[in-house]
Amino acid sequence: MNRPTARSSRTWAPALWAGLAVGVGCVSAVLAGGLATTALPVLLGATLTRTGMDVAGVACVGVALLGVLLPLGPGPGARELTRLAHTVDRALVALAGAWLVLTLLGVVFRTAEAYGRPVTAVGGDELARFSGDFGAGRGLLLTAGCALAALVCAVVRMRDPDRIQLRIPLVAALLGLLTPTVTGHAGGEADHELAVITVALHVGAASLWVGGLGATLLLVKRRELLDVAVPRFSRLAGVCIVAVGITGVANAVLRLESPAALVTTGYGWLIVAKTVCIAGLGGLGWLARRRLMTGRTPVLRWAGAEVALMAVTLGLAAALTQSG
Repeated sequence: MNRPTARSSRTWAPALWAGLAVGVGCVSAVLAGGLATTALPVLLGATLTRTGMDVAGVACVGVALLGVLLPLGPGPGARELTRLAHTVDRALVALAGAWLVLTLLGVVFRTAEAYGRPVTAVGGDELARFSGDFGAGRGLLLTAGCALAALVCAVVRMRDPDRIQLRIPLVAALLGLLTPTVTGHAGGEADHELAVITVALHVGAASLWVGGLGATLLLVKRRELLDVAVPRFSRLAGVCIVAVGITGVANAVLRLESPAALVTTGYGWLIVAKTVCIAGLGGLGWLARRRLMTGRTPVLRWAGAEVALMAVTLGLAAALTQSG
């Protein structure tokens, strides 16, 4: 009786996590004052596509990372590893395709936002100018290129997995996540180089952490594979959470004019909320690691709560990039 319930919860979990991220992103963008400069339909469309891009991109990173952490080879569980590799490739095709579509839609909504027009009034000239003259537009085009590269790699791998290593779409997905964040979120800072470096490290570490945990939770179903995947990912996650915390503080210092701005601006409130979420994630990760080290196996329940909180954090991060 318990198995169908567990299988059903895993089936619905991705949609629930994505919906949570999108909902938090849209609400946060409105509460942070986005309506002061943008009409509600355009603001919601831009935030929805941006959050959807982040979710799809992070999922691509996580799925590819999972394949890298569990390489194929002879020995116990080889058949399950082969099945998991096929699942990874199929998931990459679906996720990279969705990422590409959302990115192209994001170009349209961000163009409407930049020129203060309804989406229906955006023409080819505005799209071309936004994509060529605005850093955010160029970043979105680069993201679309990276998503297309990951999609092509996944399609090729479905026919012949030996032709392309999973590290290639993993790198492409990471680069695709970095480009819009760097160009739109840190490109205008006074300390440009430092801002770009800290944002890149922040997004890269967070993507590996969030995506890796979500992919492991959803795709690794056999206990013998979990015994291999979880310890490997746990070590990586420990490094990632430290990097996320340090770079997050550095970004806040660069972006805020004074500590008082944390409670007097919408952007500051978003940083506070994101900091609380990251602290909660660290606590959940520490609890899960302790249970793992003591041999207690219901780690997936903690991991599910951790990914849900990560979805909230992704929504807040999308709102931060929109309000910057």
